[in-house]
Amino acid sequence: MAVLKVIEVLANSDESWEQAAKNALDQASKSVKNIRSVYINEQSASVKDGKIDSYRVNVKITFEVK
Repeated sequence: MAVLKVIEVLANSDESWEQAAKNALDQASKSVKNIRSVYINEQSASVKDGKIDSYRVNVKITFEVK
């Protein structure tokens, strides 16, 4: 039986929500091992001069505790 833990991570990107999610995973992977899944909990964007300035995601990352 596996024991799993979930953490919540906020990340952003100037390119896209997908890149923001990748940034969250890349950053979490530096200190968290055995990552099993990433769940996009929320997406938002900041706007400047009528255009999207940056993309933001709130993700839940699930990993196995060994």
